Amino acid sequence: MESQVSAQPDPRLASLHAWLATLPPGLGIDAATLRPASSDASFRRYFRVDIREGTAVVMDAPPQREDCRPFLHVGERLRTAGLNVPAILAGNPEQGFLLLSDLGTHTYYQAVREGLGDADLQRLYRPALHALVSIQRAPCADLPRYDEARLADELSVFQEWYVERHCGTSLAGKEETALRDIFAALTADNAAQPTVLVHRDYHSPNLMLPAGPGGPPGVIDFQDAVAGPITYDIASLVTDARLTWEEDQQLDWAIRYWEAARAAGLPVGDDFAAFHRAYEWMSLQRNLRILGVFARLSHRDGKHHYLDHIPRVNGYVRQVAGRYGLFRPLLRILDRLDACLPGAAPGAA
Repeated sequence: MESQVSAQPDPRLASLHAWLATLPPGLGIDAATLRPASSDASFRRYFRVDIREGTAVVMDAPPQREDCRPFLHVGERLRTAGLNVPAILAGNPEQGFLLLSDLGTHTYYQAVREGLGDADLQRLYRPALHALVSIQRAPCADLPRYDEARLADELSVFQEWYVERHCGTSLAGKEETALRDIFAALTADNAAQPTVLVHRDYHSPNLMLPAGPGGPPGVIDFQDAVAGPITYDIASLVTDARLTWEEDQQLDWAIRYWEAARAAGLPVGDDFAAFHRAYEWMSLQRNLRILGVFARLSHRDGKHHYLDHIPRVNGYVRQVAGRYGLFRPLLRILDRLDACLPGAAPGAA
């Protein structure tokens, strides 16, 4: 259920109301119905408001913290590629306000948590695989590069925030050397993959239920899109930090994506085993970063609910690390870190 707007003083909210009052009367905006819709891990927040044609979503992206112009730029590109993304009804990028068409109130994440039979689950996720292929076929040469340097830099949050802040320990010299070597191998391998448009958060909270059965998902939160490794988004979808999927299901979706990508002419290669290894290494890198990011969101930003997902993400990390000899030192490090976590049994290792 959507909550009411807080009665606490909120200068941004006052500015938002003032902006809504300047919009064309033909939109039929009822500003009195403005209510929170959602927020995310950034400084953006979203409201829902009644308009003549139903409802719309208002994005509030404080300009000193967030730039909403990439949302406009990437959104137009995805719309041109045939994706179901929000239409821009009105906007003032300088103030950080956008009025968007409403793709609905129900995400994939909510639908799965509420309970879906396998047939309904597949009717949701298989179109999402094809939508991902459409995203990856869109041009990306002008987008920021998700290159080896950036991949390596992002992994620093694992040691700083997960190891040191969340687990309250530090790595011994040999552990630090082993982790550095593993990170170097991961980033080099992942950066060498073919480059496509990467959503960066293509997972259940950012996919909206389709208007009809079997239809394409609504795609949101794409403003951080980059040009990067082709396996990134499929790893994000299949090893979702908020949902646990058994390995058989993970493999099924990975195969279906690979088949659809090959049919569309995307550079995923003809050897599924080679593709699957690359996808697993990408998922390992992504989930190590997420452990650090979720720890930071809790300890720095006070968003403690992100800690609920850490055991699941840890499980995805262990799943891949246990399959490749190169990553065995990582498993030993994780064993020691688990023993340092609050609530760990005395002497656990």
